[in-house]
Amino acid sequence: MLFEIVHRTEFRYGQQAREAYIEARLTPPSLPGQVLVAHNIEFAPATPVSTYHDYFGNEVTFYSHTLRHERLTITNTLTVRTIAIPRPAEALEVPIAEVRQLFSARLTDIFDYLQPTPAVPTGNTSMEWARRYFPGDAPLGEALAALNRAIHEKFRYEPGSTDNSTPLATVWKQRAGVCQDFAHVMLSILRTAGIPARYVCGYIESEPAGPDAPKLIGWIATHAWVEVLTPGMVWVALDPTNDQWCGPRHVTVSYGRDFADATPVRGTFKGSGAKELKVKVFMKRLSEKA
Repeated sequence: MLFEIVHRTEFRYGQQAREAYIEARLTPPSLPGQVLVAHNIEFAPATPVSTYHDYFGNEVTFYSHTLRHERLTITNTLTVRTIAIPRPAEALEVPIAEVRQLFSARLTDIFDYLQPTPAVPTGNTSMEWARRYFPGDAPLGEALAALNRAIHEKFRYEPGSTDNSTPLATVWKQRAGVCQDFAHVMLSILRTAGIPARYVCGYIESEPAGPDAPKLIGWIATHAWVEVLTPGMVWVALDPTNDQWCGPRHVTVSYGRDFADATPVRGTFKGSGAKELKVKVFMKRLSEKA
């Protein structure tokens, strides 16, 4: 599949800002399942930028503007080709007890993706779900699919019910949130169960795949899902918000332990007055010439 994506982020200030410093994780990586055909990040006001790769391998574009401005706009435009990649069937058939044993020899490689974070604490309610969905004799693939489905069914997708500072305990209590919360819940359960997993931020094509297929959730802004490491050291991706394994309709942009590591745009500003943020994503499938 070939997609054209435009992701626009706009900051407006009640009074002029004196300085702005931005980290933008907006460059999709080249993966077996996706190829970046064209890409451009435009900042307004314009100023030279620099790039580097962070601890998790994300390409970061750093923007620094030290003159007064009333508005700051970031427009991320890209064309990406996605390819269906088969899941590692043999690895997904390995029983959970054996999965844990195999990973015990690779702890230095997977340590970060087993640890709790401020946004993704482990234990407590997650312990009950980990025991239920990850018994030792369950095949990894079946356990992952069952957990993915359970989160989708037992949590309501409710925009506005949470924000970036909402504790996971609140999400558990109200059983409602957005894609970021669904991903954090899944990560907490997986890590509690001893299964290494990471947060993924990206884009999703939401239009129905067929006449009887539902419209997917996540098209208005960036979407979030989870990747799980299998015994063959291959990552597999699941989308609990839409109850599906991720495929060519998902475009990966950044990774991390949680939202804070993979957030697409973050920064600091100097100035007084209120700040208004608007984010919009347009994703269109393109026809490919034979």
